[in-house]
Amino acid sequence: MTLSFHGATRTVTGSKHLLQLADGTKILLDCGMFQGNPKEADELNRDWGFEPREIDFLILSHAHVDHCGLIPKLIADGYAGKVYCTPATYDLARILLLDSARIQEQDVYYHNKKRLKRGEPPIKGLYDEADVNRALKEFIEVGYGQEVVLKEGVSFHFTDVGHIIGSAAVHLKIQTDNGTKTLTFSGDVGRYNDELLRAPETFPQADYLILESTYGDSLHEDISIKDQKLLDCITHTCVEKKGRLIIPAFSVGRTQELIYALNRLDVSKSLPPIDFFVDSPLSVEATGIMKQHQQELNERFKEFLRIDKEPFEFKRLHYITDAVDSKALNARKGPCVIISASGMADAGRVKHHIKHAISDPRNTILFVGYCEPNSLGGKLMRNYREVTLFGEPFQVKAEIQSMRSMSAHGDYEDLCQFIACQQPALVKQLFLVHGEYDTQLTFKSKLLRKGFPQVEIPGRHQIIELIA
Repeated sequence: MTLSFHGATRTVTGSKHLLQLADGTKILLDCGMFQGNPKEADELNRDWGFEPREIDFLILSHAHVDHCGLIPKLIADGYAGKVYCTPATYDLARILLLDSARIQEQDVYYHNKKRLKRGEPPIKGLYDEADVNRALKEFIEVGYGQEVVLKEGVSFHFTDVGHIIGSAAVHLKIQTDNGTKTLTFSGDVGRYNDELLRAPETFPQADYLILESTYGDSLHEDISIKDQKLLDCITHTCVEKKGRLIIPAFSVGRTQELIYALNRLDVSKSLPPIDFFVDSPLSVEATGIMKQHQQELNERFKEFLRIDKEPFEFKRLHYITDAVDSKALNARKGPCVIISASGMADAGRVKHHIKHAISDPRNTILFVGYCEPNSLGGKLMRNYREVTLFGEPFQVKAEIQSMRSMSAHGDYEDLCQFIACQQPALVKQLFLVHGEYDTQLTFKSKLLRKGFPQVEIPGRHQIIELIA
């Protein structure tokens, strides 16, 4: 058997890992989109490193674009099999992929206008809405713990990893000439003290383990101070500076966590009397899906429901879906809080809000999750004093802040707790993916000290023979 790695290798986005069995069967784990610098990402997203029509099965860990965003293109390029995922992942993937197609359509229209003026041929997006709708017909929903037989001698099941609703680790069982082999792919691992989601589940002993490593070298801020830090940022910006607070946030997971935190502050009568806006049609849909899947949320959240039956609603919170209303926010006078996608600030409506806020020192841009270094968010978090927005340079005069306590990714301690159910000596090979290379090197040294005998950091398109 071999594993080849075609994304999220020594970087965070583009998750794609291909298992080839001795009989030639090929199982793809995730089919994610690269994000970050648009030109570089587009080139990476068009280079599979494998032949889509040769893939037999696709198993999806969760519905973030960097894990599911290229599924329509995979099918358009020849994949003829099914896509296995949890029910909540299907519901979220449907809205995320349709949104991705619409964003691509807008971007292509914008770029082709420029290319036409330069006498250059038009370009095409990675896929369109028709490709998405065709792909969605191939999804098969699988519950946590449900054993699925892909073919004779090959099966898998999902366990909850508490990253977003529906997120799962994949556990494969493969009958070989040397007995049954087990391979676990972690997907993205969540937090053990999350405000909304259940803690990651334990899982059976694995022979081979593919483990994410986004925060493998660091610890998050104490989650217990999250509400106070958010309130301090709101007070500092909107009350003391009389400015506006712009929060780029992923539509799935992070936005709902923010709204829930604001709701708790409202219940405790701590919020100042200002308006709060969630400006993202996708976030509105994702919040509705989270309500539909409340059974996947933790007991602490269910306890809060006894106090407030609408945890994603509070006075002075406004959901914006119409583009006209979104544009009107930038002409609005007075302090306010705007939560808008995307979380890395490299696409979507939040770029427009940043454009109108970035040159005023009264304003604050607050990042609440991971940003790829080449994304707009990554540059702002690295203290760039000038950035380009919509082809124009802007001086960064707004205050830039971040809250690591809100990350949906587990930190070093969470990741170690996730794999604590494993006997390290029995894991023949552990592969680190979904992390920056320096972070992975640090995490690798920690894992070796914990007794894992072989820890590898694969490069893109690298093929590795699995130890029998």
